[in-house]
Amino acid sequence: VQLQASGGGLVQAGGSLRLSCAASGRTFSSYVMGWFRQTPGKGREFVAAIRWSGGNALYADSVKGRFTISRDNAKNTVSLQMNSLKPEDTAVYYCAADRRLVVSRAASDYDYWGQGTKVTVSS
Repeated sequence: VQLQASGGGLVQAGGSLRLSCAASGRTFSSYVMGWFRQTPGKGREFVAAIRWSGGNALYADSVKGRFTISRDNAKNTVSLQMNSLKPEDTAVYYCAADRRLVVSRAASDYDYWGQGTKVTVSS
């Protein structure tokens, strides 16, 4: 599976952005898909993940109620709608794919990673 993330940019606090991740590979629909973010000097932080069926979405407490993860298996895409953005959401965001069936918050459980897209939220 190859992943290509896009949609990052500069936005003011309170604004919205929608990240997209395009996946290649015939078995995309069976993978758990996740979004992580990383700031300089820190490890990758879990943001959200979703099962192949589109159900059982899992969110970090810091984004719950503001971010929504969704997937379109027919188009091989997973999206992250980010609303009410805060300066602390500033990071490079990565999409990832996990071949297992259980939704996980651990970056080490994910097998494939996209290249990252930068999100900057100004105050």
